Amino acid sequence: MLRLLTALLVVGLAAVTGAGTAMSAERPPATLGLDWKTNFSKRLVPFSEFQSGGPGKGGIPAIDRPRFAPIDQIDFLKPEEPVIELEIGGQARAYPLQILIWHEIVNDTFGGIPIAVTFCPLCNTAIVFDRRVKGRTLTFGVSGNLRNSDLVMYDRQTESWWQQFGGDALVGDLAGTKLRQLAARIVSWRDFRAAHPDGRVLTRDTGHTRRYGDNPYVGYDDISSPPFFPTKNRDDTRLPPKERVVFLESGGKAAVVPHSALARKRVIEVRLDGKTYVVRATGKVASALDSGSIADGRSLTAVEVRVVGKRVPFDQRFWFAVAAFRPDATIVR
Repeated sequence: MLRLLTALLVVGLAAVTGAGTAMSAERPPATLGLDWKTNFSKRLVPFSEFQSGGPGKGGIPAIDRPRFAPIDQIDFLKPEEPVIELEIGGQARAYPLQILIWHEIVNDTFGGIPIAVTFCPLCNTAIVFDRRVKGRTLTFGVSGNLRNSDLVMYDRQTESWWQQFGGDALVGDLAGTKLRQLAARIVSWRDFRAAHPDGRVLTRDTGHTRRYGDNPYVGYDDISSPPFFPTKNRDDTRLPPKERVVFLESGGKAAVVPHSALARKRVIEVRLDGKTYVVRATGKVASALDSGSIADGRSLTAVEVRVVGKRVPFDQRFWFAVAAFRPDATIVR
């Protein structure tokens, strides 16, 4: 994948760009040449924190007209394959990672809610957002930029840049705005099918030709390997860089539960912002970032998080992303 081919070049240039003056750090990025209509005068972080991921604006195409099929018509998924499970109003949909790994964003409407289903392979994060902001509905695309090796999205209405981590607009007219996150999680196809026999599944009929089922990031989730792209706080070794963690955030406070601890204990309670989060291992699911075939990825732990018995939003990330964005996060084992 083009991102992988450009990674070494980006890392090699990082020392040079990081050593620039404050004035050079505030220059608009070279991607302005791609006909961005973004209001670059409004920003919350310096331009120097963004890197090109390889493909340019829209080079990784978001899915704008998702097509779904009932479970009994799906023949391209194997039992342990990972899917994003989303439940709204008693209905359920599955978004296979074998599709999201090539598109990263699906603009959908489910249960009357316009949503963006997002997946960042580089930090191993699947998040579903409500696309409604300040009385308008946005549609999202892949900007081609990264920050701390995490997906930077853009909305097509104002072309503001949005960080997937946290759902915050950082650059453009909507800078300072935050997307609402919905409760979703990664589970195996087997478990989704058993829990939701009437569920519907995103199909490969995307309007694009891709090697669905293949992993373009073979071996990327080696627990001790560093991320491809520059990140802050790379020297935070409290956990290995690609240890998977459950990330919780509330009231300005943050905590993580390492998957290694959850695999042993099965249930871990986290007290955060006056609430008790019950983090539970619920089954097994294949890694999308291990072998060449996603279906053959190594077995991982599927997770759910509840507060007072109700499922709540949470993230699953590689540790390096949490260390970069929320170095204040408490590790709960």
